[in-house]
Amino acid sequence: MQKIVTHLWFDTQAKGASEFYVSLLPDSKVDSVNVIKDTPSGDCDIVHFTLAWQKFMAISAGPYFKFNPSISLFVVFENEQDITAVWDKLIEGGKALMPFDTYPWAQKYGWVQDRFGLTWQLSLSEHHKFPQRVTPLLMYTQGMAGQAQEAVEFYATVFPESNVEMLVPYEEGEGDVAGYIKHARFSLLGQNFMAMDSSGPHAFVFNEAVSFIVNCETQEEIDCYWEQLSAVPQAEQCGWLKDKFGVSWQIVPTAMNEMMGKGTPEQKARLTQAVLKMKKFNIAELQKAYSGE
Repeated sequence: MQKIVTHLWFDTQAKGASEFYVSLLPDSKVDSVNVIKDTPSGDCDIVHFTLAWQKFMAISAGPYFKFNPSISLFVVFENEQDITAVWDKLIEGGKALMPFDTYPWAQKYGWVQDRFGLTWQLSLSEHHKFPQRVTPLLMYTQGMAGQAQEAVEFYATVFPESNVEMLVPYEEGEGDVAGYIKHARFSLLGQNFMAMDSSGPHAFVFNEAVSFIVNCETQEEIDCYWEQLSAVPQAEQCGWLKDKFGVSWQIVPTAMNEMMGKGTPEQKARLTQAVLKMKKFNIAELQKAYSGE
C-alpha cells in the first residue's frame, strides 16, 4: 500500500475532476467511488484514483477550501508531443500562471491552474528525469518563506525511509532572497516530494484543499505521527491536523478504509458518526462503532 496519498478537496466536483485527471496520463484510472452520508457537508462523494501509478483521493465536501498554487502537481514528460497535449487539456477553462514556453531549465515548461482550480507544473527537461511522474510541490510563501529547508529536514526526521536528495539555494542576484531554497527534492516513506521558497507578494498560503493522508497500520503509528506533526490544536478534527508550517495531514488507520469499502450502509453510518466525534483516530473505538458495540 502507498503510505502517503495526496488528498484533494472539492466543493461538488470530485467525480468529474478525477475522471478528467485520469484522462491526462497513461497508467491512470478511477479505482472506486463511495458516498458517505449525513456529514456536516451532507452526502459526500469519495473518489480513489490512480494517476501515472500514484494513488490519489478526492472528496466533494462543500465550498470550504479553495485550491491555490501553494501546492501543485509537478509532472515530468519525455517528449514534446505528450507535454503539449496535456497542457492543451489543462489550459482549457483554466489559466496560465507561467506561460508554456522554453526556459533555461527546460525544453518546455508551464504552470497552469486547471478549470477546477488545482495547479500543475509540466516539465520536459534533462534536469527533471524522475521515476515518479507526478510529484507534489510545496511552495513556502508569506510568513513561511525561507522555511522550506527546515520543513524538508523536519519531515525527513518524522517519517522513516526518508531522504533529502537535493537542496539548491538561491545565489545572490538570482531573483529571490539568497539562501532561500530554489529547488528541493526529498522522499518520505518512499514517496517523492518537491519544495521551494518564494518571497513574492503572494496572496496564498497552505490550506486544507490539498492535504496528505498517512495510512497507518497500528494505533502506535497513529499516535507517533500525531504527536510529531500536530502544531495547531484548533485544526485537529476527524483525523486531520496541521503542522507548524501550515501543511495539512490526515493520519488515518488502514482498517478504516477497509471498513468503509466493505461495510453495509448501517455499518458505514455508525463509523461515519464515530469519525465525526474524533480528533485523533482511535482504532479500537472505530471498530466498536463499526460492529455496533
